[in-house]
Amino acid sequence: MADTVRYDMTEGLATITLNRPEAMNALDNELKNALRDALRRAADDPEVRAVLLTGAGRAFCVGQDLKEHVGALEEHGGAALTTVEEHYNPITLAIATMPKPVVAAVNGVAAGAGAGFAFAADHRIVADTASFTTAFAGVALSTDSGMAWTLPRLVGPGRAAELLLFPRAVKAAEALELGLAHRVVPAEDLAAEAEAVARGLAEGPTVAFAAMKEALAFGASHSLAETLDKEAELQLRAGGSADHRIAVEAFVQKARPRYTGR
Repeated sequence: MADTVRYDMTEGLATITLNRPEAMNALDNELKNALRDALRRAADDPEVRAVLLTGAGRAFCVGQDLKEHVGALEEHGGAALTTVEEHYNPITLAIATMPKPVVAAVNGVAAGAGAGFAFAADHRIVADTASFTTAFAGVALSTDSGMAWTLPRLVGPGRAAELLLFPRAVKAAEALELGLAHRVVPAEDLAAEAEAVARGLAEGPTVAFAAMKEALAFGASHSLAETLDKEAELQLRAGGSADHRIAVEAFVQKARPRYTGR
């Protein structure tokens, strides 16, 4: 794993930290490759039951490293934007579709693709000093990192268009009000709070969580009848898990279930 991304797996929780604090975790090629590979590693590892994604230093991620991008434009022109297909798309898909919950601990500014990655997570815990900005219009670009899909679902299509056409810093309190954040905590408490939430998910019924993620994604683009069929299919899968049996037995015995993630 490159130094630009730190990866730690402890007791079922994979913590992935963007680690270019001197550049506010701007996405150069090394970081993009490392982040994509780290997320795929966590997605594919059956021992990982939840993921915590955060940034080192004072930023979560300010998006594309524009200093590197200028050189790529001079050399390749518009073809420099193949990074969207090579990096941003697989990163976003890994976050949104891995069969385990992803918590984003947004420790500072999240801009452009950095905001897009946070929006793709299942749960966002945000420091009270952090902010979000779409940023794309400011550099004459369209959306990427899934923001055309995630943002309208979080804030509605009208507000999504406003935030894209008129990019600005959405501070933590407003982000909570709009639905971009699930909870806002004091900056000094963020790491502990986010780890506690993510570790709680890592101790939960992983098969059921995976089915919930799949059901929500399916329901976003299918009819009620189709979604009911999908729910029936996924409920059979969850019902066949060891964790379902553990949960039922614990309920009958009035005990706390201890899930295995299987």
